[in-house]
Amino acid sequence: MNSQILQSEIILENEKVLLIPFESERNIELKAIIFDDEIWEYMGMYIRNEIDFENYIESTLKQKEAGICYPFLIIDKATNKVAGSTRYGYLNHASQKCEIGWTWYGKEFQGTGLNKACKYELLNFGFETIQFKRIQFSADFENKKSQRAIEKLGAVKEGLFRNNYIDSEGKSKDDVYFSIISEDWKVTKRDFFAEYSNANNCLIQK
Repeated sequence: MNSQILQSEIILENEKVLLIPFESERNIELKAIIFDDEIWEYMGMYIRNEIDFENYIESTLKQKEAGICYPFLIIDKATNKVAGSTRYGYLNHASQKCEIGWTWYGKEFQGTGLNKACKYELLNFGFETIQFKRIQFSADFENKKSQRAIEKLGAVKEGLFRNNYIDSEGKSKDDVYFSIISEDWKVTKRDFFAEYSNANNCLIQK
């Protein structure tokens, strides 16, 4: 696993989406789309005011600094607007794995194809450049829409984790886990991401 890459400024893009490091000054643009309870219903927390927003930015950057995650801003290339955020999380260098998640989009960007374009770049870069052995996904048991979206990426459903975490309102939550492993990637890329797999638009800036 090429862990050193995670110390670089990583920029990923294809014809639909641009992913840039979360610490970009453009993170302030998230304010235009973030205050929506429907976005956060299954995220374990809610962002409802300026204090929540500032805490979200601060905690995300602290987790990156601690090496827990590598977060991105998602830019919709059609409009050049900040559409949301995603990350490589639960970074485990010893076991060469991570979880792609903490992903959310403003309402106007949902259902536009951005999610698949974004996930392709993260998966392709994750397996082929960082060289993860395993990339996992999780979704709240009640969030059937998210589970269907993960299945459309070619991820294998592994099972239910009961009482997996307690959310910010004290509710115990169950999660469904999925994964793609390095041995799967060549076939998954061919079968599920044919529209992107002929391009190689990843860029790393040291």
